[in-house]
Amino acid sequence: MRAVRRLIDVYSRDRILLDKATVTLYEDIQEFWVAERDHDAEVVACGALHVMWEDLAEVRTLAVDPALKGSGVGHLLLEKLLNTARWLGVRRIFCLTFEVDFFTRHGFTEIGETPVDGDVYSELLRSFDEGVAEFLGLERVKPNTLGNSRMLLHL
Repeated sequence: MRAVRRLIDVYSRDRILLDKATVTLYEDIQEFWVAERDHDAEVVACGALHVMWEDLAEVRTLAVDPALKGSGVGHLLLEKLLNTARWLGVRRIFCLTFEVDFFTRHGFTEIGETPVDGDVYSELLRSFDEGVAEFLGLERVKPNTLGNSRMLLHL
């Protein structure tokens, strides 16, 4: 998790990624996949898949070592997350991102509203997870998400 923390810090300083408390990263460790460099096993990318509902998950905290941007490792990691979602039976993947072109190349499209019906929305309101609050567009998290695009992929 230390390597994931370092990757997040690189991007959260510039507000490209939302910063997360280290304790939250440890609590969510089972959601993460990492990419390691072959010759020394150094973690060079990370990403998480957070299941929000029976057919809905979110790609979170997708980050690549800046020295490897453009190498394809981010695409490989996103494909792993999407394959994990398929394996779990999730059919819709959400992300909140500044990297619109990257996600568009994987079939994501920009959306305006929260793509759930009223009953699911009411259930999601009960979540204590800040990412769920961001997904729902709740007023208390709007300062965190200004400028981000809401995107969705149907698998």
